Parts: sequence; C-alpha cells; structure tokens
Amino acid sequence: MAVRRRVLIAVAVLLAAALLLGGWLAFRVYRAGTALRDLQATADGARAEAGALDLPALEARLPGAQDAAARAADAVDDPVWRLAEHLPLVGDDLRAVAVVATAADRLARDAAPDLLTALGTVVGPGEEPARSVPAGWVDLAPVVDAAPAAARAASVVDGLRADLATLDPDRLVGPVAGPVAQLQGALDGASSSLSALGEVAAVLPDLLGADGPRTYLLLSLNPAELRAQGGIVGAVAVLQVADGAVGLVGQRSTVDLPELAVPALPLSSAEAALYGDRPGRWVQDSVLVPDFPRAAALAAAFWQQSTGQAVDGVLATDPVVVADLLSATGRTVQADGAELGGDTLLRALLRDAYLAYGDPRSGDAFYAQVATAAFGVLRDAAADPAAARVAGQALLDAVDERRVSLWSADPAEQAVLAGTPLGGAFLSGDAVTPTGRVGGAVGVFLDDATAGKLDFDLAATVTVTMQGCGTADPTARVDLRLDYRPPADVAGYPAQVLGDGRSGVPAGWLATNVSFWSARDGRVGPVSRDGAVVGGQQASPARRDVAVLTSRLEPGAGETYGVTVPAPGGALTVWTTPTLTGPGAVTGECPAG
Repeated sequence: MAVRRRVLIAVAVLLAAALLLGGWLAFRVYRAGTALRDLQATADGARAEAGALDLPALEARLPGAQDAAARAADAVDDPVWRLAEHLPLVGDDLRAVAVVATAADRLARDAAPDLLTALGTVVGPGEEPARSVPAGWVDLAPVVDAAPAAARAASVVDGLRADLATLDPDRLVGPVAGPVAQLQGALDGASSSLSALGEVAAVLPDLLGADGPRTYLLLSLNPAELRAQGGIVGAVAVLQVADGAVGLVGQRSTVDLPELAVPALPLSSAEAALYGDRPGRWVQDSVLVPDFPRAAALAAAFWQQSTGQAVDGVLATDPVVVADLLSATGRTVQADGAELGGDTLLRALLRDAYLAYGDPRSGDAFYAQVATAAFGVLRDAAADPAAARVAGQALLDAVDERRVSLWSADPAEQAVLAGTPLGGAFLSGDAVTPTGRVGGAVGVFLDDATAGKLDFDLAATVTVTMQGCGTADPTARVDLRLDYRPPADVAGYPAQVLGDGRSGVPAGWLATNVSFWSARDGRVGPVSRDGAVVGGQQASPARRDVAVLTSRLEPGAGETYGVTVPAPGGALTVWTTPTLTGPGAVTGECPAG
C-alpha cells in the first residue's frame, strides 16, 4: 500500500506540475499573442505614414511599437517555452512565434530608430542652418551624414532575414504561418534596398567628394529609342562633386560627339557578334550592353578620347525619373518658353520636340534646357523638407525600377556598387534581388532597330507566370507583350522620328531587337512568337546564353514573345529594359503553402 501510495503521489505531483507548466505556457502564449496583435495594429497604422515618409507620425508611433515588441519578446524568453519548442505537434509553432517575437523586438528596438534617424537626416526639417554651397549646386551632405545609421539598420535587417529564413511556413498552423510568411516577405522586400544602402554607405562619402573633387558623366537616356539600359544616350552632362555638393558644370549634345574611328575600348568577341562595333564607337550605343559597368566604362573611355577629360564615374537616368520628380513635388520646368509638368514633360521631350525642330541640334538644345531645369528642381527640392520627402521616395522608386545606375572608376568603390541594385551589373555583379541574386535572374532586353524615335508609341509589358509550384523543379513562363499604337499619320513624320530606313521596314513601322538572356550558367529554351517557336541569333557571353530576335510591327499591331525557364525555389526575377510603360525588373513567385 505504501508503494502504491507513493506512486499515486508521484503521478499526482507530475500531473500537477504538467498542469502548472501547461498553464504557465498558456499564459506566456497569451501574452505573446496579445503583444504581437498590438504590434500588428501599430504596423498597420504606420503603413500609409511610411509610404508618405511622414516622419513625425512614424516617430510618434515608435514607442508603442517598441513596447508591444518588447512584451512579445519577454513572453517567449522563458525556459518553459524553450523546452516546449521540442514537443511534437506544437514545437515548431512555438519556435516560430519565438523567432518572430525576437525579430520584431530587434526591428523595433534597433533597426527602426536608426532608419528613422537616417530618413530624418535626409528629408527632415533639420536643426542646423543650411550649408553654404556654390550657387546652383545641390547639397547632398545630409545623405552622407545619414549613411552610418542606414548601414546599421541594414545590418540588423539582414541578420533577422537570415533568422526568419530558417522557418518554413508550410510546417506551421495557419494562425502562425500567416504572420511568419508576412514578416519574411517584408524583410525580403526591405533587404534589397537596405542592403544597397548599407553597402554603399562605406564608399558614399568618397563618391560625393569627401576625399577631393570628382567629375562624373551624367547620361540622359532617351526611351523613345530603346537600348538595353533603357534608351539611347540623348545628352551628356558633366557633374562636379566636392564635399557632398553636386553641380552641373557642362553639357554636350550627342551630335557634338561624333563616332570614333575605332572602339574606345576593345570589344569582346561576343559583344562584336551581338552589336558589331557600335558600343565602342558611338556614345549613344554604349548602353546597348545590358551590363551598366561595361556600358559606363565604354562611355567614359569614349568621353576621354573625344574631349581629353577623364572622369571618376558615370551616372545614368531617364526622363521618366524627371517626370516623376515633377509630379511628386508639384513643380514645373521652363524650356523654350514652355512650362512643363510631370504630366506633359514626356510628350514634349520625346515626341513634340522632334516634330517641332527639323534640325537635330535644336532638338538636343531643347533636351539640354530641360535637363538643366530639372537639375534646378532637384536643387530646390533638396532645400525644402516637404519636397525632399516626396522627391526622396520618387528616387527610391526609380532605383527599384532600375532607372538610375551608377559606376565608379575606382575599383574598390565599383566592387561595392556592383553588388547593389544601383550598380546595374547584370553580367558582372551579383546584387541581391527580391527573389535571390542577379546570377539567378534572367533578362529580357529591347533595342530599337529602326534608328528613329518610334518607341514613344510602344507599350512593352513583361509578365512572369509560375508553373509547377510545389514540385521539385518549378519553372516560370516569361512573356513579353509588344503593342505598337502610333498616330494614324505616323508615316508622314520626319526622318529623325521614322528612322534612316536601314531596318528594311516601311515608313511608320517599328523594328525592335529582342534578346532573351538565361540565368548564369543556364540555357535559353525555345522562344515563341504568338505561340509558334522562332529562331534567332545565339551567343554565350559572361556565362549566360542569349537568343536575339527581331520584331517588326506595322502601326496598330502587337505580338507576344515567350520562353520557359527554370525557377529554383519557386521564384524568379527578370531584369528588363525600363521603358515609358514598364519598370526594369519584374518578379514571379509561387504562392506560400
């Protein structure tokens, strides 16, 4: 009887302990859940404020977010919780909640304050009086000052992204799987931009002249005549940078930069096979190459041979960025007596100017006036905190759309830039993308073959459709839709719009070279046009395969090109030509679960 009584007592004690531990764990789960729900409510309220860069509102919300995140982290920081993570059925879910709560606490406590500090330094009202910079220059010193805080925030986010990557939402119950997938997506989305900020932060002071004055070329790309990088080089400006301030000190029309007798730099056999000697002999065609570091090096070498001036780097952008800046800030530019806003700039610059001016030099002069006026808008916006906020967001969006690229002639700085989205290094770099790295991305690039300005009337759309989701070998269908819708009287347009006739198409038709690039060490599968397989030129530069085909569209016509490619992990990024109607990057991803 004594033995039986001791056994019963022991069982009772164990049951009581289990009930106590279970109750304690349930209490901890309740606390964590309540705190995370409070945090979610705060995050939902901050979403619109973050989109508008409303720093005062975000700063006001931060203490509440930090309190909720700290309560969640405290609830899971418990030995009973850690033991329960090894239990069957519920262990994975408890571990996931702990990882999410800890990550939320780090984000709110460490990353968010630094990120708000960085943003406030760049676009906040500022407590110090404005620095004195040369008349007409833009003061970017606040960007340099913000770099260390941005780098710290980026480091935290990258570390938490790695922690969250250890969780598989497919193995979790619904109430846990959803928030885990949501946080993973948010960190993945932020990681690319923040990683770029963090990596560039180390070299940003030198890029902006902290170690001495620098000279950069600014290539203004014209998407009315497409090239792989976005558009033909329509104008070239010279930027001077010193101690964080930037000034526009010179401009040249491409008409004033005639072709060279031989390429500015030796071209590879693959480049010569794909483009002939054009990228090296004409600055306008340096951007035929889909790798910005290569295109920039060609442009810099061309400039030095043509003018005798060596430059420290090359920056490229397009008029869509200028139009977006005007729309965001509510400003206008004056050019040749016309007042142009975000809704009228593109037509005036890319179509009306070519119809109004018979002499290409006059059209280029108009283009130069707009570029100078746009620089003035950027200068004025930098001095206005409210305008700086929206202008900063517009520029971030432009980087995401691959409409802004930067190259440095300094090898150490360029090694950093090539690893960021700003570097545009499709062939020579391995920057982070929304679905992995550039090496795993494929490419779809467009090059005008008409030698005119008819791409103003072209709508180009790239779509990614995932296939075989949930299988061991998912794929993606990458489609390019081209629709050419010019005015009815297009055939009567001047030659500088219609082209030189060498493409072999009738006046008013549009010819475009379309290139499909594989992932690194991959292959390009059969390419179809409106469902029928078509052939084209093949090459294999930089460990990628490429297939090049020529589209010929009469006015009002359209066609669809497509190719199926591997999508390891059920996700794919496509780098493409940024056009008037579409960004320079498109992604596809299998649905979670």
